[in-house]
Amino acid sequence: ESQASETATEAMIYVQNVPDGTVLAVPVLDYMIGAVASEMPITWSDEALKAQGIAAHSYALYQRDHADTERLNGAWFSVDPARRQGYMSKEVLQSYWGDAFEANYQRLKELLEPLQDTVLLYNGEPAAACYHAISNGHTESSQLVWNEALPYLQGVDSSVDLSAEGYLETVEYTTQQMYDMLATQFAGIDLDKDPAEWFGESTLTPAGYVDTIQVGGIFIKGTQLRAALGLRSSCFSIALSENGFQVTTKGYGHGVGLSQCGAQAMAQQGSSYQDILSWYYPGTTLDTYTH
Repeated sequence: ESQASETATEAMIYVQNVPDGTVLAVPVLDYMIGAVASEMPITWSDEALKAQGIAAHSYALYQRDHADTERLNGAWFSVDPARRQGYMSKEVLQSYWGDAFEANYQRLKELLEPLQDTVLLYNGEPAAACYHAISNGHTESSQLVWNEALPYLQGVDSSVDLSAEGYLETVEYTTQQMYDMLATQFAGIDLDKDPAEWFGESTLTPAGYVDTIQVGGIFIKGTQLRAALGLRSSCFSIALSENGFQVTTKGYGHGVGLSQCGAQAMAQQGSSYQDILSWYYPGTTLDTYTH
């Protein structure tokens, strides 16, 4: 009997609920369903949903092995189910889907249940199978976003993203808005000049995301400016407009790992979840893995 209960406790994913800091123990299948539902529209192709489920599970296990779990009171990473970020609990899904809850839940359960022991591995260990909404047409290398070079996260072609809805977006900021965001976020920045001179040269990463950009006389990482301005992507260009600045972004998200719109496009073209995962995480293998 002890072994049965031991297996039951092991096959859990431990997440920290952002609003109150409590640690939730979520059974693997429930986690996969809740993660897929929070990351992809339920109307998307079976193979894209399966790829997302395996990626989420693999990434969770990678976090278990590499995260500062002490700081998280034993959890592996944080989620915010109420805000539909990272994972949605059954209760949240019921209110989110309403009358369609039973059918949608059943669909995801049927797709994911056979895959709950299938994990993306690299050298026999769970891979950091991170994901984002839309790349700029090429996925980004992990070390250019998080300083850790992982061999299977070195960027691949994802030109299927170019036709994704929301690929290109332009946001307007008044000069005052831009000044406020930059002045509060970056120490040592000089914005006393003409706004036309605030932004200087930018250097790009090999995949075309902004690596560094000169702002007010200092060099800032593209990822930092993306965070400071709340941009959809660090593949951006900035132009003066009548009232201030126009910032145009390509893609949505950090650009590393699986592009969700890319996965959907591949699935629509007949690719299997295995094809999708091996394309976005080259060098990884899919295998049975028990916690």
